[in-house]
Amino acid sequence: MTARSEIRFVLNDRDVTLDRVSASDTLLDFLRIDRRLTGTKEGCAEGDCGACTVLVGRLQNGVLRYEPVNACIRLTASLDACHVVSIEYLSGPSGKLHPVQQAMVDHHGSQCGFCTPGFVMSLYALWMGNPDPSETEIETALQGNLCRCTGYEPIIKAAKAVTALGSSADDALTHERAAMTAKLAKLRDGKRVEVSNAGSRCILPASVDDLADVLLETPDATLIAGATDVGLWVTKFLRDISPVVFLSHLDELRQIDVTDDAITIGAGVSYTDSRAAMTEDYPHLGPFWDRIAGWQIRSMGTIGGNVANGSPIGDTPPVLIALDASITLRKGSERRTIPIADFFIDYGKQDMAKGEFLESIRIPRPAKDAIHAAYKISKRRDEDISSVCAAFNITVEDSKITSARIAFGGMAATPKRAAHAEAALVGAAWTEAALIAAAEKLGDDFSPLSDWRASSDYRLQVSKNLFQKFWMDQQSDTTTTRISA
Repeated sequence: MTARSEIRFVLNDRDVTLDRVSASDTLLDFLRIDRRLTGTKEGCAEGDCGACTVLVGRLQNGVLRYEPVNACIRLTASLDACHVVSIEYLSGPSGKLHPVQQAMVDHHGSQCGFCTPGFVMSLYALWMGNPDPSETEIETALQGNLCRCTGYEPIIKAAKAVTALGSSADDALTHERAAMTAKLAKLRDGKRVEVSNAGSRCILPASVDDLADVLLETPDATLIAGATDVGLWVTKFLRDISPVVFLSHLDELRQIDVTDDAITIGAGVSYTDSRAAMTEDYPHLGPFWDRIAGWQIRSMGTIGGNVANGSPIGDTPPVLIALDASITLRKGSERRTIPIADFFIDYGKQDMAKGEFLESIRIPRPAKDAIHAAYKISKRRDEDISSVCAAFNITVEDSKITSARIAFGGMAATPKRAAHAEAALVGAAWTEAALIAAAEKLGDDFSPLSDWRASSDYRLQVSKNLFQKFWMDQQSDTTTTRISA
């Protein structure tokens, strides 16, 4: 296949072409060091603080979409055919402050100012898509931005005031949307892209079929979708991740197919893009989804990546196991489908051969009389890693439990079903006493470790408590689904 040997994208109002790019090069370093656009800050260098927030626009099924991302862990090679918008692009040619910036000034939303550019970019993204947000929507948009001096009240007031200062219809991104859409479409030439620098290689396959070929040729490559995990290998561990194969640009892996019996989600679908389809059938997952990191990470991170990396504390695997999801793995032209519960073998070990990749995830539509819940226990409510994750899928007929699928994360070396607890429930009456009794079987299912997030005793106790909470939640809700923290 003919390959292009350069990365091409648009930065603010300028075209960028790069023919020397390393696998570990980040967008933040490119902005600050190469282009001297120092308004974008480096804080945590792991996607947690939001000081490095920029917008990245890309075509998805022909539609130009802008999303906030963390530049510190967004790898430069993944930007092919994208439009990167930094804080410097917000003010007009006259230097007049953008309505979002002016609102921050008017409502005293900045003190030291270090975090302010990131807040402005998140609020800019919110304002462009939702000019009249509720306070809850503002708080959700700012989950991925941390401020240690001003506090959030003046920033929320600023967010509410933006529309009074200007309309998104007058914004530069709105005015240039058609032209930018055409420009990005032209950049997407359908070719494989291969770039390198000092022996460090980056590959962007032309299609999913090409991805399969690339992985047969380079089976030891690091496969990257959103880089929300691998990005930290670069910034925190200084790990050599070359050669890298990127897949976030592949529309074929970003499709969601809803049929009468299942929801099929491509491995490249982000948390943000999957939310609507998942919550349509499983409304209890709405608040749960919103507690997965912050908006920037949800825009970058993918469900496929969360599954494929096999973390025992990943947020989505317990939910998917409880919902009896299956995954399709592909190697070359061969595909195989397995229950997701069988994919996780041991810590750091998944049922995936070299050269094989996760192509899609299939989630059955909800069964009649099924009751669902998902819980995330963490030290901090928003933007934190789970200490324990739990998901319940219980079927009740005539006041008797006829089936039970209960899965936990953070309790073992892999996400895992609570087999003994499930067995104790099946055939039992739908009562609080039955759930409490089943919870006592968790000691047969799990021997959790102690670490800095939680002790073994705490994890086991809180997991038992969630059975009782599950019962109490159902009694206070007339629907068949319930979510709680």
